[in-house]
Amino acid sequence: MRVVVTGASGNVGSALVRRLRATGEHDVVGVARRVPVRATEGIRWMSIDLSRPDCRDELRDAFLGADAVVHLAWAFQPSHDLGYLEAVGVGGTQRVLDACTAAGVGQLVHMSSVGAYSPKRDDQAVDENWPVDGVPTSSYSRHKSAAERMLDSYDGTPVTRLRPGIVGQRSIGSALLRYGVPILLPARTLAAVPVLPMPAGLTIAMVHADDLADAVVRALEQRAVGAFNVAAPTTISAALIAEALGARWVKAPAPLVRGVMAASWQARLQPVSPGWLDLACCAPALDSSRAVNELGWFPKVDAMSVLQEIVDGMREAAAGDTAVLRQRTVRSEVAELLRHGPISHRRRP
Repeated sequence: MRVVVTGASGNVGSALVRRLRATGEHDVVGVARRVPVRATEGIRWMSIDLSRPDCRDELRDAFLGADAVVHLAWAFQPSHDLGYLEAVGVGGTQRVLDACTAAGVGQLVHMSSVGAYSPKRDDQAVDENWPVDGVPTSSYSRHKSAAERMLDSYDGTPVTRLRPGIVGQRSIGSALLRYGVPILLPARTLAAVPVLPMPAGLTIAMVHADDLADAVVRALEQRAVGAFNVAAPTTISAALIAEALGARWVKAPAPLVRGVMAASWQARLQPVSPGWLDLACCAPALDSSRAVNELGWFPKVDAMSVLQEIVDGMREAAAGDTAVLRQRTVRSEVAELLRHGPISHRRRP
């Protein structure tokens, strides 16, 4: 099977490429804005920037002859440049859809998210029929919801929608440090967090990147269509995050925590927008029964183990072989700051 993967250099993409290459049965094309410098055995790389409106022809050429396209490409920074984030997430998805139609692709697997869902009403897990109107104060959620609406009106290539929880693996440690930690803080400071002030209502569905990659491959092999939640059975709470960090959880009102996040984000002291807290407090737990029953999928890694692997990866500044997953050090971050500005406002090279 010839499979083209957009966003192949990122968190989910690296796990999926690893999984596809392991079978030795697939011809894999990886699409990314910054392709790896070193050649990757068993994969052909193409550099395409999905934020550019004129990339449709490049995408069509990349998709020609493909049995399936797996669309993973998404942007998380610069968090203050909402126009760019929308151009990649929403505009990029539209360009992928247009290219799939033009190239006659047999199947499209679109990576949606728990973030597309409307706010929860209680702690009950929701299935794929829950509304996907998003959390209005989260730009990530708004954009994931907008992509879902795009798919609703698309009548071209058959589409599979996967809606995972937060996706983790050890090798994203450095990337998460860059995206979420002030640049002057070394990775080892995560081992010395005394207290964690967080709201009591925070719950996070999680899944390991390898388990999500397994779900993607099952959807490809079975030509499954429709929406599938993909998450470990239990959710992560504020208390469990504190436990993973070795910190003491202090219950703090959500408006207070949000106010501190917003002020520090606006002051460029840290790169995480307050919309991520809103999403963590509003996102529902996920019922993955459909993936279990129809795809034969079941997670091998539980949610707490995923969280602990992420935390350990951040403490060790774990990295991968791509630009997205590259090693993070304080020295390298300061150099990037001087060259391109803070990551939340960065001028993209």
